Amino acid sequence: MEPMVALRGTPTDEVLQVLAQFGVENILVYGGPGVAHTKYHEYVSLRMKIESFGMKLAAIEGGFSPQIEYHDVIFGGSRQDELIEDLLEQVRDMGRAGIPIYGYNWMPNSWGRAQATIVRGGALGTGYDYEWENSRRPESSPGEEITEDQMWDALEYWIKAVTPVAEEVGMRCGIHPEDPPVPQRGGVPGLFRSFDAFKRLVEITDSDYNAIEFCQGTFSEMPGEDIYEMIDYFGKRNKIMYVHFRNVSGQAPSFNEEFINTGYVDMKKAMRTYRDAGFTGNFIDDHCPLMVDDEDFPGNLGGYRSRLFAQGYIAGVIESVKKEVEYGGPVDMSKVVKGAN
Repeated sequence: MEPMVALRGTPTDEVLQVLAQFGVENILVYGGPGVAHTKYHEYVSLRMKIESFGMKLAAIEGGFSPQIEYHDVIFGGSRQDELIEDLLEQVRDMGRAGIPIYGYNWMPNSWGRAQATIVRGGALGTGYDYEWENSRRPESSPGEEITEDQMWDALEYWIKAVTPVAEEVGMRCGIHPEDPPVPQRGGVPGLFRSFDAFKRLVEITDSDYNAIEFCQGTFSEMPGEDIYEMIDYFGKRNKIMYVHFRNVSGQAPSFNEEFINTGYVDMKKAMRTYRDAGFTGNFIDDHCPLMVDDEDFPGNLGGYRSRLFAQGYIAGVIESVKKEVEYGGPVDMSKVVKGAN
């Protein structure tokens, strides 16, 4: 288990030097099929630049689903086969370039937040309220009424097409949950809003290359679900590719994001659950609150200060739960001295 940092675009030397100084070894870059139409040689160049700073390009994360040109893939339209072939060529380029993981989503309306929320010390977190959003935005759908069955049919068609290609090039592919995990947004159903939905996803084809981009924050937002049970279930089945390790105030239909150590989820308990389920992958500092006078960091929400706090917290929790194995139980880290038994 190791920390990972997400970045937008081609990282600058300064950013990579900062991350190397943080002690980060794994980098995720946003992009991928349908987003930037990046070519094979461009992926290779990106990977080699990151490796030149002693780090690894561990994943690409993006999503063709919000791109209107690919909506026939999501809804099963007339250009479905043509567009899938286009995407599969892009997937092949990624895999051949040595990218081990591709995380994407099935959210044609992208992710959504409606409110800014004041959290600890006056920092700003993002918030969501289902009734607030839907009372202010009329429902609209892409043409005819879209049903869940229609979207599931299109998804299964895609999974059965992409999984053999992913296996061929050795690149795991997985889907991010609906964020927020609500029944519909803008007239479009939200498929991945429950534990059962992800059970159905991983059963479409029995392959480690049909997996989950495990956004713990969004899984924690799922109404009526137990986050620790879901971590355990998918972790033991080797379905978690990597984790968005963030915390939230509660579950949909209304919640806000918090500092990593102030939400309702016990983050150390969560980390223990990953460990005990056999998960050995990476954890991203995701959706950090906006702190006073911070400078934008070219990754997810939150600036340098906020991301550094989250990175330090993640590294500390990982070390702590690893030490518990070494010492045979919970450890008071303040009393752990080098060379002590």
